[in-house]
Amino acid sequence: MATFIVLLGPPGAGKGTQAKKISEILKLPHISTGDLFRENLSDQTELGKEAGLYINQGLLVPDSLTIAMVKDRLSREDCAQGAVLDGFPRTLAQAEAFDQMLRESFDSKVDCVPCIDVDAGLLVERLSGRWMCPNGHVFHATFTPPKVPGVCDICGSELYQRDDDKAETVSKRIEVYNAQTAPLIQYYERQNVLKKIDGAQDIDSVTRDILDVLEKIERK
Repeated sequence: MATFIVLLGPPGAGKGTQAKKISEILKLPHISTGDLFRENLSDQTELGKEAGLYINQGLLVPDSLTIAMVKDRLSREDCAQGAVLDGFPRTLAQAEAFDQMLRESFDSKVDCVPCIDVDAGLLVERLSGRWMCPNGHVFHATFTPPKVPGVCDICGSELYQRDDDKAETVSKRIEVYNAQTAPLIQYYERQNVLKKIDGAQDIDSVTRDILDVLEKIERK
């Protein structure tokens, strides 16, 4: 039977990093809604064109479009054994649609939802300390500072901070996540598949804890 894992976690919790690592270890495709949007927009698919109409106006893409993109991605051959999902579902409506999709297309369900839990103060520190160069090299004022302040070690370009990474914006992003995700946490708790993971640890320790809970699920 196919295995489907949904990673939950606030901005800065390392959800994307963990999804990639778990995907590689379990040999399951990593499905990120951010990647799906970029792919569909770049390839100018019908779904991409439709999503672009909303994105270009600064509007949220409707759940129905996001769900359609995920359904299209899951229909590919590499998802026959399951997938690791990152950034989907984001809302209760998406979670319910995803459950229906898995039942109808795979005769399956969500097996495990590792929820990476990190204190809001630490999240703000992690995200608001991020600086990057125009070529995409990322540094952190506390954890991985550049050798010369304000200058990229790799290409020598001037570092800048994205609006998304400024402290006030980060706090707002966390508030939005908490408002959207609280119902999801309850939804998956009722299904007995939600597993809290301490995200304040180092990356490898978080990965190990996620693999531990997945192993326990498999042994049941």
